[in-house]
Amino acid sequence: MCVGQPSKSKASSRVASIGRADTKRRTGRDNILAMIESLRHLVGWIVSSFRSREDLVLENMALRRQLLVLHAQRPRTRLTALHNPRPAVRNAERDTLVAMRIFFVLLCCHFAAGASVAREPESEKVSHPGVFLITIDTLRADHVHCYGYERIRTPALDLLAEQGIRFTQAFTPSPITNSSHTSIMTGLLPSSHGVSDFGVPLAGKYPTLAELLANEGYDTAAFIGAVILDSKNFAPGLDRGFEFYDNFPEFTTTKSRWGRLERRGMEVEQHAESWLNAHPAGAHFVWVHFYDPHDPYEPPPPYSEVYKDRLYDGEIAYADSALGHFLAYLKKQGWYEGAMIVVVGDHGEGLGEHHENTHGIFLYDSTTHVPLIVKLPEERDAGRTVDAQVRTTDIMPTILGLLGVAAPASLDGDSLESFLTGTEAVPRTVFGETEYPLRFGWAPLRSIRKEGFKFIEAPKPELYDLRADPGESRNHYVPWDGTVQKLRKAFAELSVKSLAPRKTSPAAVSANTIDELHALGYLGSADARSATDVPEPSLLPDPKDKIEEQNLLHTAMMASEDGETERARAALENVLQLDESSALALTQLGRLEIASGNYAKAVGYLRRARVARPNDATDALEYGRALELSGDLSGARDALLATLKLNPDQFEARLALGRVYLGLNDSNAAEDQLESAVLLQPGNSEAQIKLAEVLIHQKKFAEAVELLETVSEPSSRNPEIFELLAEAYTSLGRRQDAQRAQSRAKALQDSKRPQ
Repeated sequence: MCVGQPSKSKASSRVASIGRADTKRRTGRDNILAMIESLRHLVGWIVSSFRSREDLVLENMALRRQLLVLHAQRPRTRLTALHNPRPAVRNAERDTLVAMRIFFVLLCCHFAAGASVAREPESEKVSHPGVFLITIDTLRADHVHCYGYERIRTPALDLLAEQGIRFTQAFTPSPITNSSHTSIMTGLLPSSHGVSDFGVPLAGKYPTLAELLANEGYDTAAFIGAVILDSKNFAPGLDRGFEFYDNFPEFTTTKSRWGRLERRGMEVEQHAESWLNAHPAGAHFVWVHFYDPHDPYEPPPPYSEVYKDRLYDGEIAYADSALGHFLAYLKKQGWYEGAMIVVVGDHGEGLGEHHENTHGIFLYDSTTHVPLIVKLPEERDAGRTVDAQVRTTDIMPTILGLLGVAAPASLDGDSLESFLTGTEAVPRTVFGETEYPLRFGWAPLRSIRKEGFKFIEAPKPELYDLRADPGESRNHYVPWDGTVQKLRKAFAELSVKSLAPRKTSPAAVSANTIDELHALGYLGSADARSATDVPEPSLLPDPKDKIEEQNLLHTAMMASEDGETERARAALENVLQLDESSALALTQLGRLEIASGNYAKAVGYLRRARVARPNDATDALEYGRALELSGDLSGARDALLATLKLNPDQFEARLALGRVYLGLNDSNAAEDQLESAVLLQPGNSEAQIKLAEVLIHQKKFAEAVELLETVSEPSSRNPEIFELLAEAYTSLGRRQDAQRAQSRAKALQDSKRPQ
């Protein structure tokens, strides 16, 4: 179907009519409430009028008593005049009659206005249903109760399946969180939208679902469960169209992964509730992301006990409970019945199938088959099951089509409206892509799932007959097979259609961001930069031959995050047993030994990594840093100069080389490197402090003072700044300033000592 035009299907017409009917109901209800409120005020006025009449009568009786007392003392003429106050009573009666007439006139006006509004043309009063998109990270379809898995309770998902439409064969194009969510939000494959790496911005030419709905008057908000979707660093551009995007704090002092790397599902749900409470009016498009099923599997009680032998299932059950809380909130607010609710997994989890413990490397169904449930307003077509093969790229055009909103041209996905009404059952062709293996120096993979077959393009290609072999365990690939040729032709046609070149974009992420990636179990682009520059990726190793290494590397990263140094070291040493020249394992072992203070061992590992990847600037930098820490300043100088030849814009290398030159008593060379560092990062206090130290060493005290005073703000907590200032002031003869600076340095040092 043509996705560039507004859908005219029965499903979209019904959703539109539901919106109009809901509008009429709300309009009638609002009119009645307004009439009742006005009538309440009118009745109050009338009652007050009657009270005024009673007051006048009582006053008249009191006046009569007073006049009787005065009868003998006052002249008769005056007494007669005062003894007859009936005009005041008649005035009260007249006011009451006027009030009653006004009441009946206004009552008729209210009924007339209500009838007029009820006859208002529908085109002048349009209402959109609320749209709530819930994505559950790392959720396999075959681990959800309503998908046939009896070992778990998922009552919220089961309820939505009963009251909505459940798709049994839905697939994601990517087993990586950033890419898969970008595909959901744009209706495009990763090769089209270009977000195939962490930190790669979504180009502005690709509109998001939030942008399109915001243009239709929706209030939009997003609530994420992991820093991996933070739009400030890992997912730039994914926040486009959202009035509020619940990013993680830029700075945090906690070492716990909760709040720093992840949010529990209940916290995400509470954030969404709080925002909705503050924005109750209007139509809402709200995206809620539950990250809980992603490893490490650490469900809270009681799920940690109920599912103690299946912690992945425990995380799913907990995420389902958070979903249940959100649905209950929507019902309490009166929004559930008229809302469109879409729940989908972004990708699955290997769980050891095909030897993949987690996800990201392979394109088997274990990591690409996800649950997809759509609840329509008023529970239309409730309980329907769709067995045809569909894609998560179909979600965006489906929502737009049901709302009667024009979808962008040239989407990779198509609306599912005909499946929702049961008028179509033709399976969609599913494409899959993963470039994550490139981070390890291995070949990227592509897959196509069509007409009961799965073909995976790899250095060692694979073909599976899914009807006879749903577990994808028997590879039938031969190059002359007709099915293989047909599916390869489909790949070629897709490559022509693709809007973006199939090339990994360099991710612009900081060193701290790389550390967060490692803590989440992912490698950063810098971990395998040289391996991604090969002219032909198919010449790289097949991931099938390297998956055990990936499992061990992942184990090591998660163990390091948890502070389990020995477990991490053992896993990395096992990698070297499989591949003694694994630069990834050697580099991680080097970092581990630096963190442990074993600088000589770190130098040995990082030297071997340099041999394995001689053109990698990051390896050269870490090698130089290890040499500096070990006390080999000459060796560190040579290694750092080598890394700057590969990439002259490395701030960390300039800063380290400045320190090394200062240690070698070459202050002029140190000044040059540190000035370059300050130019690269003008706001970096560490570089400024180190440059000031060099200036003091050169007896350029006035220049040092000028530089240090710019960083010695009242809020500064670094005693080194004030120690250097005291030294510079003393050399300039400014004794009082020197004493104040020294006192400040001492106070800061004392505050840092344990009490």
